[in-house]
Amino acid sequence: MKYRCLVFDHDDTVVNSTATIHHPCFREFLKEYYPGRDISLEEYFIQNFTPGFVEMCRREYGMDDAMLEREKDYWLDYVRGHVPAAYPGIREIMLRQKEEGGLLCVVSHSMRTNILRDFRANGLPEPDLVYGWELPPEHRKPDPWALFQIRETFGLAPEEILVIDDLKPGFDMAVRCGADFAAAGWSYDIAFIEDFMRTNCRNYFKTVAELDCFLL
Repeated sequence: MKYRCLVFDHDDTVVNSTATIHHPCFREFLKEYYPGRDISLEEYFIQNFTPGFVEMCRREYGMDDAMLEREKDYWLDYVRGHVPAAYPGIREIMLRQKEEGGLLCVVSHSMRTNILRDFRANGLPEPDLVYGWELPPEHRKPDPWALFQIRETFGLAPEEILVIDDLKPGFDMAVRCGADFAAAGWSYDIAFIEDFMRTNCRNYFKTVAELDCFLL
């Protein structure tokens, strides 16, 4: 094993979910509660990259806490009926990590119950630990709280962890914990995001196969 612990993001790193679920869901929400407003898939990716989803909702649409809670309920109801597909090759990476005695964790902005459902539906091995959106806001990415919990639970040094994520909050979290980071670039072709990741990340992978080769 190159790393004792692989820490995966979920959406657009393990499963193809923004294009197939989260963006269509948000467009439906806007249609119902903000008639006349819309957002392209590219802009949705960029806004989630920075400043992040909640800040986007507050800044771009003027959502208060009550409306954010309504949006979350709308999203949870939508997600219950839609299961995203895992990217080809992810399952093999995870299975090898587990078979070799390594650890597999998830730190995501999706809910833990949905993450575990998606893993089961795609035949992925059960993660050792999952930290999702149910965490208090101050403990969610980009805060490194979840990584410190993983380190403490398994007695890991920072260099034994690789964080694999497609967006800036995951990069910021890894940097603040001292863990290595791999940018997952297989879910989009957006120059703004790719330029940032290639400039700031030592490891950038355009395909799952490239990540697989790196880990081998």
